[in-house]
Amino acid sequence: MSSAADDAPTSPAGPSGGWSPDRVGDQSGRTALVTGANSGLGLEVSAVLAAAGARVVMTARSREKGDAALEQVRRRAPGAQVELQLLDLASLRSVADLATRMTASLGAHGLDLLVNNAGVMAVPRSTTEDGFELQLGTNFLGHFALTGRLLGPLLQSESAGRRPRVVSLSSMAHRFGRITPDDLMREKRYGAWSAYGQSKLADLMFALELDRRAERAGRELVSVAAHPGISATNLFTGGPLGRLPSPVRSALGRVGELVMQSPEAGAWPVLRAATAPDVVGGEYYGPAGAGERSGPPVRVGTSAGAQDVDTARWLWEEAVRLTGVGFHELDPA
Repeated sequence: MSSAADDAPTSPAGPSGGWSPDRVGDQSGRTALVTGANSGLGLEVSAVLAAAGARVVMTARSREKGDAALEQVRRRAPGAQVELQLLDLASLRSVADLATRMTASLGAHGLDLLVNNAGVMAVPRSTTEDGFELQLGTNFLGHFALTGRLLGPLLQSESAGRRPRVVSLSSMAHRFGRITPDDLMREKRYGAWSAYGQSKLADLMFALELDRRAERAGRELVSVAAHPGISATNLFTGGPLGRLPSPVRSALGRVGELVMQSPEAGAWPVLRAATAPDVVGGEYYGPAGAGERSGPPVRVGTSAGAQDVDTARWLWEEAVRLTGVGFHELDPA
């Protein structure tokens, strides 16, 4: 396990700094599940993994959008093993239903890779089906519950001699995020961006805590995190930007074209975290460029808050309480 604190060095320039998807090796024999695969980063990650030979399970909330994305992947990777499953991370019932279907489908092979990618960004305050603040509920609690319910299939992969991997998507916004134990659901005071920052900090803390718990339990499970820099995905263009007046949206969109990287490039840190053989549990990957906004993927540092193990432990226990999902396979003997 590595400790990627703020002062941790990024990967050196040279081969690691020049990483690109053509360095994704043969993924034949691996089964991957990618959430939020109907567009943006999730779609790109799914397409690259499928083209490399993995069996890829793409998830989406909408059958129509999911089918369109599935067809795109099949065009890019003819003959690939790729399928669609419906999943709404804002519903613990939907999470449980998907996990049940996948456990039965995966059987003895198990699950080799889980990419916790789906999310919402800076939305007006609302709640999930289960009454959670929407951004925390979707970005963090939904993925926490999904990972816990798929822990059995992930460890089944380990039993078959492979090293399962979980990649959780965080964001540069984790740096201004704060976990607020006395108001986790932001009922007292809500800000769209502060709630988003909290949810992405929670995602990163979850990835690091999952790695610590897997290591203590003597498991081979690798848990890492990644962020895409500033990427022109519909999470941004259809979210905060999409809610602005048309003239402002157009002007910012033109500026965005100059400072944002493409969804394809934004997916590179995720793909490196998901496939590179030298990845170590507890690492965090992002773009190498100025401010981590763009560039090839390297290991990057985190905020000091992300390394707060006491808060991470509290957050984990609170997530277990809220979702009703435990990770009992990782409990101490």
